[in-house]
Amino acid sequence: MAKPFSMFPRLLLMGASVAVVFSIGASGSPQVPAFFVFGDSLVDDGNNNYLTSLAKANYLPYGVDFDGGPSGRFCNGKTIIDFLGELLGLPYVPAYVNTLEDDRSILGGVNYASAAAGILDESGRELGGRFSLRQQVENFRSTLSQLKNQKGEEELGQYLAKSLVMMNLGSNDYLNNYLMPSLYDTSSIFNPSDYAQILISNYTTHIVALHSLGLRKFLIAGIGPLGCMPNQLATGADTPGKCISTVNNMVRLFNMRLRSLVDQLNANAHGQRAIFVYANTFDLFADILANANTYGLRVVDRGCCGIGRNRGQITCLPLQMPCMNRDEYVFWDAFHPTQAVNKIIAEGAYAGPPSVCYPINVKQMAYDA
Repeated sequence: MAKPFSMFPRLLLMGASVAVVFSIGASGSPQVPAFFVFGDSLVDDGNNNYLTSLAKANYLPYGVDFDGGPSGRFCNGKTIIDFLGELLGLPYVPAYVNTLEDDRSILGGVNYASAAAGILDESGRELGGRFSLRQQVENFRSTLSQLKNQKGEEELGQYLAKSLVMMNLGSNDYLNNYLMPSLYDTSSIFNPSDYAQILISNYTTHIVALHSLGLRKFLIAGIGPLGCMPNQLATGADTPGKCISTVNNMVRLFNMRLRSLVDQLNANAHGQRAIFVYANTFDLFADILANANTYGLRVVDRGCCGIGRNRGQITCLPLQMPCMNRDEYVFWDAFHPTQAVNKIIAEGAYAGPPSVCYPINVKQMAYDA
């Protein structure tokens, strides 16, 4: 019988050298003035705590390994954003909702990400309140108004141009939209190729809007292999131990278009000192699954906490006892990776080769004047 996830190719990634880069990058002065984050539950650090939503993670066992305990992060510990911030020499980026009455807290950046959010406004609506990408962009405009009160026009322009933007969206447009035909009609109206193009068209509008507001350094993450997460494995739609290929094929259509969009945006930005980077999270995550032992991981097909088959039918219940060997798990719950995996992904984005971060990595982007 074939090994689980053996369909994925082995990437030429960095090994022990990454840990050295991590320790170097985390020390010294900040490499960028600020870090602005737009996304979903993979990078949310507390915005949904204040919304009427089923998508919340402000209770144990979430945050069991995080210094502040449960914070709204959908993880046992740090998110990709936390690790990337450390590599860039920045403190934790505050959630947008925590900055509304404190102008000083926004100077190092703001996290606008919201669990259940999608590129499309309607994605995730069954889970209640969330900041869609459209609303996240509007929230950035509010932050911009705060920044204008603190900086002169020229200083603000330089500050924004040198700041890093990360965008991590699209998963909920599949998981909480296209793949839920009982609640959404998108899959009956659009084939996977057309739907991917609709997402890219909408995504482009919001990326261009942020660029028009002065942001210049964009890290845009592709969607990971959704068909390999415990939630999808729990459907039993494919052979046990294998990822759901139909789901992963849909995601690949989106990612191919997203990488092409990055090329297009870079071509259009010629002479504007702007750079758009595509993070190939699909292949990096697939490599982690296919070669888990290489990364010090052991359990690839079920969550550390959760309920049902593969612990993938729902997320962690309040006060549920999670697994004890969390650093050996790829998945924390039905949808989200563990802190251990988040660190690997952040390191790949920061110092990885073009196969992971294209056309340059975050470290190169940070030092690009």
